[in-house]
Amino acid sequence: MHPMMKPALRRAWRDRQSVQFGVTPERATTVGPVDTATGSLIDLLDGTRGMDLLRAAARSMGLPEGRADALVQRLAGAGLLDDTTAGTPAAVALRGRTAALERLRPDLTSLSVVHPEPGGAIERLAGRRTARVMVRGAGRVGSLVAATLSAAGVGRVEVRESGLTEPGDVAPGGLSPEEIGERRDTAARRMVRRAAPDRPPRSEETGPCAPGLALVVVAPRDGLGAYAPDPLPAEDWMASGVPHLYAGVVEATGVVGPLVLPGGTACASCLESGRSARDPARSLLLAQWRSGRRRTVPAACDIALATTVAGLAACHVLSFLDGDLPGSAGARWEVTLPGVRWRSERITPHPECPCGASGGSRGIGAADGREGQRAEAKSKGNHASDIPAARETMSG
Repeated sequence: MHPMMKPALRRAWRDRQSVQFGVTPERATTVGPVDTATGSLIDLLDGTRGMDLLRAAARSMGLPEGRADALVQRLAGAGLLDDTTAGTPAAVALRGRTAALERLRPDLTSLSVVHPEPGGAIERLAGRRTARVMVRGAGRVGSLVAATLSAAGVGRVEVRESGLTEPGDVAPGGLSPEEIGERRDTAARRMVRRAAPDRPPRSEETGPCAPGLALVVVAPRDGLGAYAPDPLPAEDWMASGVPHLYAGVVEATGVVGPLVLPGGTACASCLESGRSARDPARSLLLAQWRSGRRRTVPAACDIALATTVAGLAACHVLSFLDGDLPGSAGARWEVTLPGVRWRSERITPHPECPCGASGGSRGIGAADGREGQRAEAKSKGNHASDIPAARETMSG
């Protein structure tokens, strides 16, 4: 083990014997009392030394035998330490790709505070690199979701879309003005490659070794398909158990969710069944909205709102790929201009829906799941910059 204090957590002394790591209430932790020698030993935890060297340094500082091990154990237990040598072979291989890792260094640093165990951050990045995600749609929202996932280290991002790129598809970080008139799928593939920190492992690119779909993002150019999703296109994903997330913009309202976990959370059919129960005219309205009549004006899709929705959707996808359950599982998040206030709606599994989620739902509301539990645990621990956290004793 080569322990390293997590560089994302800023350090500040609260008084002469206690030091706070982290700024925000969610992350801040105070440790103490810390004497001068122990503070000097903490300064050596920079990832360049193994435990033998740290034990020798502790002895040279006059610290008692076992102090280095106890210090590392306590700091790791408080979520303040990383390990620059930990990880599976995939994580070790990623460390060897210096250029790619430097591109992803801010993501790695962020993951280190989200996942407190030593080595957890590099493991998540290595896991992303082996993941395969499909984005259905290459408009403003879909292209930005795909580019963001690729830039975040997802190894294989596939975009499915038909037609030619139009001026209204162009977005900063997404499809470029130079790609107007090109096939959307061709332009999207180039965009994904442009955003990627490096190429995925060769065995994952094509052929029988390609990984199965980890998740599908449904982000149609016409946001109606995300706001009032048609269950038919999702039938294959439901049958094969592929999670899928809806995201889009319609009439100056952005939507993210629900994230459908087949058989576990409410699906598109559950969503519309619930709405039809509350609005008897819903089916008639849907039939007209989904008619094949071609719209003569572009869909309303504010670029700033599209970017906001795409960013939140990408965060939810990455959270899921990293092993957490985002707030869109069994729920929908909406934001409407001009107020730009997010609100959530729980999507309840419909008892008559064949998806089976009502029988044993992992039905997760917007404030439920691991994120809510984590936030609650943090608040109980008083991890706030203005309220000292439960202390970790570093001396004596």
